[in-house]
Amino acid sequence: MKYEQERHLVVTYLRRLLAARLTTGSGGNISVRISGTAYFAISPTGITYDVMTPKDVVVLDASGAVVAGKRIPSSEWRMHAAAYATRPDAGAVVHTHSVFATTFACLREEIPAVHYLVGFAGKRVPVAPYATYGSVELSSHAAAALAGGVNAVLLANHGLLAVGMDLNAAFGVAEEIELVARIAWQARAIGEPVVLPDDEMDVIIEKFRGYGKQETSGAASPMVVSSQEAAETPDAAEGTA
Repeated sequence: MKYEQERHLVVTYLRRLLAARLTTGSGGNISVRISGTAYFAISPTGITYDVMTPKDVVVLDASGAVVAGKRIPSSEWRMHAAAYATRPDAGAVVHTHSVFATTFACLREEIPAVHYLVGFAGKRVPVAPYATYGSVELSSHAAAALAGGVNAVLLANHGLLAVGMDLNAAFGVAEEIELVARIAWQARAIGEPVVLPDDEMDVIIEKFRGYGKQETSGAASPMVVSSQEAAETPDAAEGTA
């Protein structure tokens, strides 16, 4: 099977999305850039994650042409392609319908720095304007927000989009931002949260960058740790796609 490792990772992390309650059913989508190429592996549309196999994952080029796989790619493939084009540092993209982040997206309010862990995304999590899912307009809005250097963006009335240097990092961003969104919601339920100032967030973000340099035993922050972790035994090889 062509690009087996990347396609296997996509399935593994889709199941992690469900386990972490960052989405439900077959909602959301994941992709990973294939090193040394202009391709990326992305989840297919219409297949639940509990029965999905690596053979179901589709590999596309930047224009959306299928390079490997026989399924229909996620309807959000344009948004993933735009994210990679805008952010050459991104090795993976994770899109979720996580409840608390999506609540802020439906309010069309950014997630502020009520907790320093918002630094996984940046000083705050901005909101991209609404557009129909799967549309060119939505991919343009998301890419424009990511161009500001943040690692996560809320999609108005839709969900969250996160990027990272690899799939483990992008998943870590999505998971931590969902936690911050929940903290912000709960804090507002009983009072007015105090937002950390930008200069403090500059310090936090710089400290996060330092975690990778301190890594000696594989226990780095999800911002920087490699995603070459073992998963379940891959499916039997498929024919050449």
